[in-house]
Amino acid sequence: MSEKTILVWFRNDLRIHDNEILLEAVRKADKVLPVYCFDPYYFQRTPSGATKIGNFRARFLLEAVADLRKNLQAYGAELIIRIGNPAEILPQLAEQYQVNEVYHHREVAYEETDISEQVEAALWKMRLNLKHFIGHTLYHKEDLPFPIKDIPDSFAVFKKKVERDSNVRPGVSTPDHITTPEITDAGELPTLQQLGLDEPVDDPRATNYFQGGETAALVQLHKYFSQSEQSVKPKNARSIIANNSSKLSPWLAVGCISPRQVYWEIFKHTQDSFAQNASMLKLELLWRDYFRFMFKKHGQKFIKTETTEESTQILATNELDFNKWAHGDTGIPFIDACMHELNATGYICNQCRQIVASYLVHELHADWTRGAAYFEEKLIDYSPASNWGNWAFVAGVNDAKESKYTIATLQPKDAISDFVNTWQHANIDEAGNMVHA
Repeated sequence: MSEKTILVWFRNDLRIHDNEILLEAVRKADKVLPVYCFDPYYFQRTPSGATKIGNFRARFLLEAVADLRKNLQAYGAELIIRIGNPAEILPQLAEQYQVNEVYHHREVAYEETDISEQVEAALWKMRLNLKHFIGHTLYHKEDLPFPIKDIPDSFAVFKKKVERDSNVRPGVSTPDHITTPEITDAGELPTLQQLGLDEPVDDPRATNYFQGGETAALVQLHKYFSQSEQSVKPKNARSIIANNSSKLSPWLAVGCISPRQVYWEIFKHTQDSFAQNASMLKLELLWRDYFRFMFKKHGQKFIKTETTEESTQILATNELDFNKWAHGDTGIPFIDACMHELNATGYICNQCRQIVASYLVHELHADWTRGAAYFEEKLIDYSPASNWGNWAFVAGVNDAKESKYTIATLQPKDAISDFVNTWQHANIDEAGNMVHA
C-alpha cells in the first residue's frame, strides 16, 4: 500500500501548538507537507500607490513564517516557502509530492474565501480534496447556542448567550514528531525588497516592538500573566494610554497563538490579582469571535453601505481632509499624535483606533471604507473581520450602535498630554531628533 501524504496549507495559523490541521495531518497521513505561499495579491499596489500590506506588517509576517520554519525543523519537518498564486503553487506541489489531500483553516472575509475557492477548484481538477477546518475562533461554531444564520447582531446579546450556553473546547495536543517527504527545494524566505517594500525604520519613541512568530507570542503570553501587580502599573503617564493591553493582537492576527490557548491561560488566572485584566482579555477575544461570525452570517453585506448622490458629492470634496487625517496633519493634537504613532510603528491602542476612526467618519464625513483600507495597510495586527467589523461598527453600518469614543474617555489628562507631546511630530531625523511633519 502506498504512503499517504497530506499537504498542510498554512495561512493565518502560523503555529505548532493548538493547530488542528497539523495534528490531524500527522494522525491521518504517513507524511506531511507544510507549505506557505506569499501571495502577490496582498503586495500589489492600489490606485493610490499604497500596498495592501505595509512594511511593518510585512516584516512581522516574514518573522512569523521564519519562526514557523524553525519550529517545524525542531520537530523533524520542513516548511516549503513559495512566492505566487496559491491556486497555481499548491496543485504543482501536490503533483510533485504525490499529495492525497490538502488541509487548511477556513477564512470568512471575501478576499480570503475567494482565494480558497480558487485553490479548491484547481485541486478538484486533479481530483484532490481541500478539507476545511475551523481554528480561528475562541468558540467553535458547532458549539454555539444558535445556528450561524440566527446569531444575534447585538454584541451584548451574543456575549450573554454564548457565555451562558457554550463552552470553549480544550486545545489540541502538539505532535511529537512530524515526518515530511524528501524535499528537494524548500525555498528561501523572501526579502521585503522582493515583495516590493522598503525596510521599516523603527522609531525610538516607540514603547513596543513586536517580533513575529509563535516563539515571541508565547513569551508575550507568559510575560503578561507573570508580571506582578506592581509591575503592571504604568511606569509613566504615557503607558496609561495603552490601558494595560495584553498586546497579543499581532500574534493572534496571523495565528502565531490561538484564541483558545490564550483563553485557557486566562482561566488559570481568574482568581488572582490579574482577574480584572483576564476579564478584559476575554472580552477582547469575544469581540474577535463576534466580528468573524458576523462576516460568516452576513458575508460582504456586513460592511456595505448605500451610496447616494449626496454622499458621493460629500466624499468628492474631502480628499484633502482624508490625506490630512492619514498623515496626522488635522491640527487636532491627539488625533495627529495617534496617526503619527500608527505611521511610525504600525500599532496604536484600541482607544486611539476608535477615536481616530470616529473623527474621520463623523467629523470629516469621509468614506469609512477608506479608513479601514488605510488601517489594513498600516496595522501590524490587521485581521479582516476585526478591522472591517470595527470600522463598520464605528460608522453605524447595518444599524450597528455607533461608537461613542471621544478623547475625553482617555483619563487622566496628564496621560493625554504626555502622549501628545511624544507623538506630536510625524518623523525623526537620522540623529533620532523629532522633526515636524
